[in-house]
Amino acid sequence: MNIKQIFKNNENWVHSKLNHDADYFNNLSKGQNPDILYIGCSDSRVSAEELMGVAPGEVFIHRNIANMVPNTDLSAMSVIDYAVLHLKVNHVIICGHYYCGGVKAAMESKDLGILNPWLRNIRDVYRMHREELNSILDEDLRYNRLVELNVQEQCINLIKTAEVQRAFRDRGLTVHGWVFDIHSGKLIDLKINFSEILENVMEIYHLD
Repeated sequence: MNIKQIFKNNENWVHSKLNHDADYFNNLSKGQNPDILYIGCSDSRVSAEELMGVAPGEVFIHRNIANMVPNTDLSAMSVIDYAVLHLKVNHVIICGHYYCGGVKAAMESKDLGILNPWLRNIRDVYRMHREELNSILDEDLRYNRLVELNVQEQCINLIKTAEVQRAFRDRGLTVHGWVFDIHSGKLIDLKINFSEILENVMEIYHLD
């Protein structure tokens, strides 16, 4: 990639937007009012806006390796706080993707240095579901099932937060777990039972 080409691409993008709407950037600068917080993977092949077909200002986005929501990650926790309490989003999406490099790395017995504590969160997901995962003989199927289970566990981590619990109570905020199939381009709703998980989580993690 030629870095100078990026600025040329930007010029072309500005011209195309202004040709379509002369007030596009004036309107964009007035602020944001997204209804969705999207937490996805940093993988360069997975562009959140493009795969959802949304415009700037419609979705607040946070990305990290393997779409994680550990309570020790101040970046993720700050994004959730801002999106839920200040932007007042009504939907939070955790979106993983099949053939995720972070999930694959967590499945391998290798010392990966600074990545070790981050990947341990995914290894914990494997530990919690190892009976199911170890029964899957096909390595690719096991790998992609861990992607799904990781999304589910990150949704649970999200539901444990006080911000999400209060927003559910006050305005019916909903958490969704999705997977992007990188082979077909399709989004898959894992149909996580938000209400049931919330009820179970609140017994122990009720914060209000």
